[in-house]
Amino acid sequence: MSGGACPVTSPWVEALATIRSAAAQAPSPEDAVRRAMHLIHEHLPKYQWVGVYLLRGEVLELGPYVGPPTEHTRIPVGRGVCGTAVAQGRNQVIEDVRQVENYLACSPTVRSEIVVLIRHAGRIVGQIDADCDKVGAFGPEDEACLTEVAALLAPQVAKL
Repeated sequence: MSGGACPVTSPWVEALATIRSAAAQAPSPEDAVRRAMHLIHEHLPKYQWVGVYLLRGEVLELGPYVGPPTEHTRIPVGRGVCGTAVAQGRNQVIEDVRQVENYLACSPTVRSEIVVLIRHAGRIVGQIDADCDKVGAFGPEDEACLTEVAALLAPQVAKL
């Protein structure tokens, strides 16, 4: 999947500007990531759960997130949508999670998910993961815009 460019008419425009500013002013890498997740959640209501997983060897560890608590704080590479993204080295845009054989349910109401990899210095350091209770909530625009957020946060995520 390829993200393309984030559209300039998108509700993402204001979100991206705010995220850039907040990340630049954040006192720590963790605070930069936390602020970005809060701003995505605030500006884009369909992002009902949004967070960052940090890649630690062969395990994804939950970092800053916004939304209901999840029991999935550690996900092995290759397992679920998040682990599959790392194993395949590509973003995942899932229209209906009920169609995914190895899906890890965070909530019985989640219907769509997007995972965008965060790369720094040529390697995967983490990912942005988001869920929505509506089928087909995420598409190419979301992937493109989250890819911009991932690039912006990559240096901070690499320090966590």
